[in-house]
Amino acid sequence: MFVKLFVMALVMFVSYLILIICVLVGVAFVTLLERKILGYIQIR
Repeated sequence: MFVKLFVMALVMFVSYLILIICVLVGVAFVTLLERKILGYIQIR
């Protein structure tokens, strides 16, 4: 009983962790793209 509950909680925690990491990586790429675009605009 407790083992099943523990495994479910662990799976939920890991899935939330993966979701948060994906969001952070997405934000990092958007920020990088924004900086490149702003740099290109500034060069012109």
